[in-house]
Amino acid sequence: MEIHHIPVLLNETIELLNLKENSIVVDATLGEGGHSVEILKRIPKGLLIGIDMDYETIERARQRLLQVRDNFVIVPGNFKEINSLILPFAKSVTHILADLGVSSLQLEDESRGFSFMKEGPLDMRMCRPCTRYTAYDIINNFEESELRDIILYYGEDPFASKIAKRITEERKKHPIETTTQLAEIVKSVYPKGYYRIHPATRTFQALRIYINRELDNLKGFLENAPTVLESMGRIAIITYHSLEDRLVKQSFKNNPTLKLVNKHVIKPKEEEIATNRRARSAKLRVAEKVG
Repeated sequence: MEIHHIPVLLNETIELLNLKENSIVVDATLGEGGHSVEILKRIPKGLLIGIDMDYETIERARQRLLQVRDNFVIVPGNFKEINSLILPFAKSVTHILADLGVSSLQLEDESRGFSFMKEGPLDMRMCRPCTRYTAYDIINNFEESELRDIILYYGEDPFASKIAKRITEERKKHPIETTTQLAEIVKSVYPKGYYRIHPATRTFQALRIYINRELDNLKGFLENAPTVLESMGRIAIITYHSLEDRLVKQSFKNNPTLKLVNKHVIKPKEEEIATNRRARSAKLRVAEKVG
């Protein structure tokens, strides 16, 4: 049986988007189409525009959506360019969704190098043809101070200096080539019993964010998305770590054309976390266009 990525905060997201049968919706991070399957069911007279930069998941999403309806288009690209990507299909849209998480398909495919739970090459590129560095390049070639800054800023890891030092020591002996090698090096820095989550979590997060320029892309998306949203249209964003959430929170707050739909951030219920551990850090914020 084929296993699909489980969409996070699905019911809450669909409810707060407040879709109509003729809505024009952008799923700016289409992935495997988990949220979009439910969106399509609710817009029989509308249009879904899916955007994704991971060329390897697009066809999978297309086949999944075709099982529901065919009133959709999929556009390969970076969601920061949402205004130009949607232009061939719509001048403006009524709803925008962005789920900033890594999909299960990416995590489960060890060849992508996103997960320390499976041995694979140190890659971590969301779009392999259009990304400059792999994790291998960074881990084996960047200066210790550069590694420290990446892990500290993007991973907010209190042991960033020690981790960077240990990495540079280990790579002098032999190249660090796999996800499990790196995870064990990071783990060796942490005091026993200090951690609640795997010690490598923050380092892997930091590398992924840096490699894929995730924060820069998010800033561009947050600037451009409201410009294509119709009056009374809604934008919903699901984040998974504090760096993303701060950017979304401040952008919604400081944009005079947006008003918050949910004043308090929405988090998954215990029942959802019990069935989908990857939902545990998710936060949903929704805003409506007022001008």
